[in-house]
Amino acid sequence: MISHDAYPVEPWCLRETELHLDVLPQSESLFALSNGHVGWRGNLDEGEPHGLPGSYLNGVYELRPMPYAEAGYGNPESGQTVIDVSNGKLIRLLVDDEPFDLRYGRLLHHERVLDLRAGVLRRSCEWTSPAGRTVRVRSTRLVSFTQRAVAGIAYEVEPVDAQVRLVVQSELVANEQLPSAGGDPRVAAALESPLEPEEHAVEGTRLRLVHRTRRSGLRIATAAEHLVRAPGPVSTSAESGDDLGRLTVTTVLEKGQTLRLEKLVAYGWSATRSLPAVRDQVDAALAGARSTGWQGLLDQQRAYLDDFWSRADVEVEGDAEIQQAVRFGLFHVLQAGARSEERAIPAKGLTGSGYDGHSFWDTEMFVLPVLTYTAPQSVAEALRWRHATLPAARERARQLGHQGAAFPWRTIDGAECSGYWPAGAAAFHVNAAIAHAVVRYVETTGDTDFARDTGVELLVEIARLWRSLGHHDHHGRFHIDGVTGPDEYSALADDNAYTNLMAQANLREAADLAERFPRQAAALGVDDEEAAAWRDAAEAMTVHVNSALGVHEQSRGFTSHQVWDFAGTRPDQYPLMLNFPYFDLYRRQVIKQADLVLAMVLRGDAFSPEQKARNFAYYEALTVRDSSLSACCQAMVAAEVGHLRLAYDYVGEAALMDLQDLEKNTRDGLHIASLAGTWLALVTGLGGMRQQQGVLHFAPRLPEKLARLAFRVQMTGRRLRVEISGSVVEYALLEGPPLEIRHYGRALTLSARSPQRLPVPPPPALPEPQQPPGRRPERR
Repeated sequence: MISHDAYPVEPWCLRETELHLDVLPQSESLFALSNGHVGWRGNLDEGEPHGLPGSYLNGVYELRPMPYAEAGYGNPESGQTVIDVSNGKLIRLLVDDEPFDLRYGRLLHHERVLDLRAGVLRRSCEWTSPAGRTVRVRSTRLVSFTQRAVAGIAYEVEPVDAQVRLVVQSELVANEQLPSAGGDPRVAAALESPLEPEEHAVEGTRLRLVHRTRRSGLRIATAAEHLVRAPGPVSTSAESGDDLGRLTVTTVLEKGQTLRLEKLVAYGWSATRSLPAVRDQVDAALAGARSTGWQGLLDQQRAYLDDFWSRADVEVEGDAEIQQAVRFGLFHVLQAGARSEERAIPAKGLTGSGYDGHSFWDTEMFVLPVLTYTAPQSVAEALRWRHATLPAARERARQLGHQGAAFPWRTIDGAECSGYWPAGAAAFHVNAAIAHAVVRYVETTGDTDFARDTGVELLVEIARLWRSLGHHDHHGRFHIDGVTGPDEYSALADDNAYTNLMAQANLREAADLAERFPRQAAALGVDDEEAAAWRDAAEAMTVHVNSALGVHEQSRGFTSHQVWDFAGTRPDQYPLMLNFPYFDLYRRQVIKQADLVLAMVLRGDAFSPEQKARNFAYYEALTVRDSSLSACCQAMVAAEVGHLRLAYDYVGEAALMDLQDLEKNTRDGLHIASLAGTWLALVTGLGGMRQQQGVLHFAPRLPEKLARLAFRVQMTGRRLRVEISGSVVEYALLEGPPLEIRHYGRALTLSARSPQRLPVPPPPALPEPQQPPGRRPERR
């Protein structure tokens, strides 16, 4: 979409200069606003036309049946799907009794701007009705970062050529009609009109609806308050019903006069609180927002983002598209997690209903690293959500015959929602991602309270799972068999290298943390013998190497499988899982997404530089990137081993995943992990940043087409700025006490206001790796 003439490339906003209905669903995702608690898709104010209406509350879902052709032990009986809650965005307009509908009349001008610094969506348009009346409409929309239950719209209408009679209808609408939920009528029936009305009310210009989900039993309240300004007499009336609250404003305006409506909307939900409590919650949120006022909300939003960008901005010189894309990605990653507050961060954030609104390993492995270095408080909240779901994870482990806790592959509230065992629930590496995120957060922030109160228990239960899941053979080597690693085209594999290496680190880290907090460990029943068993398993962990090829095996025997017939696969047969049976994929050398390659990022200590180069070249030729998670991983390792041009191409693919709708599913919501992957590809890829035992290591290099890359990260209360220009890098400590880092292995101690400039060595000369035919990333 960004390549369309209607989307100019700008550094601090996403601008659409014309309305194109054929890409309206995609633009609704791109222009979505959220704070991690409330999410509004970027639908037009008047509601129609639309691709997918969407108003979401993090954690609000409906249960749906999980149909199986055959019963199977351990299969989840029901799934969870995010639902569209009451729509507070709607503002309908009638111009001399003619509905303001952009499909009729003449649209003279239409522009929308997502302002990444102000945190608002602005819209302006001029429209001539079929009766010949022209009006100018302007709106500004926000979802507040500082008042997490609150969203709002300022809406203005101005006659352009003559006097007009205007009617504005501001609405709350529940149980909107949505596109089909899929081919299974049982699922569609479960999700049709999921909200049962409990209360509706009108008090002056305030509207309120209270509903309860039919099956999951969640209570949701939505309320809206209005402020109307006009130069002449205004008539207002309000009404409400089970699924509708409406304020109607009527006035007559002369040419050049303006009607302004400010609409504040508050949301609240609970699984346990009473109707009066939830109702009072949204009324209180509205009272706070009214006290702040519209301009106050705008000022708070800008101040919040000013602080964020001072900690998180990435500057790219030499590629305007990547510059825009990395800020766009950071903004949406922040929106996904800023105020989630002990709720999951879904794979699509709150930008759409794709993946049923589920959270996967994406959160801990791709999103949380970015937030750890830029907005760490949100990371603590996301991991506390995982901690809150430990009872369900322990029960799941017991159901599967294991000890410890088995966290779900996909979920909203902590229960497993994956109905396909090989490609989902067998991916035990989600547990490794959680443990890794805990360790990274504690090392980066020094948050001892979190480590003691939350981290110990998470790591202990995950270590128990690994020890229970694996086994020692008669030679004493430790194996974890029958699991699915990140590459979902290689399911139920033995000794997946990624899983084993991550489990190895988890086991050691759990033993270390138990030793650091003995009282908490003892309360969990950890003794010296159990901790020693974890260390023994870690020491004996098996990772297979094909000595003839000189590469690590992605899993035991992987390199002996038949190579996929890439030359005989047509371009229209990708993604493969939609055109070939999994059976064929599982027994071939073909990789959906980076697996061993990702292991070399996260466990770089387990590989020599030469092994990394050989492994990367081997697995590059097998990886088809049928997942949006792959490009950023390949970018990181390509940059590390010296393929800078290829790394740059992969940066572009990760960065433009949604802006160019590369996977043709942006209409369902954004790929939050791929957006986070843009930052990862730039900072940990081209910036060469790694963290080892609480110390930041840098080995930066830039491709020829980039003149400069600068980024900021937080580390144990310090704020560090790294700027790479050509063959020189400058490290500057902007805030905090001295910080020790590594530059290409050399120890440096940085002090505030004393930057250090160092040379960047050239990359090694290596043969260009090959990709499967037709799967090379687009050259930038």
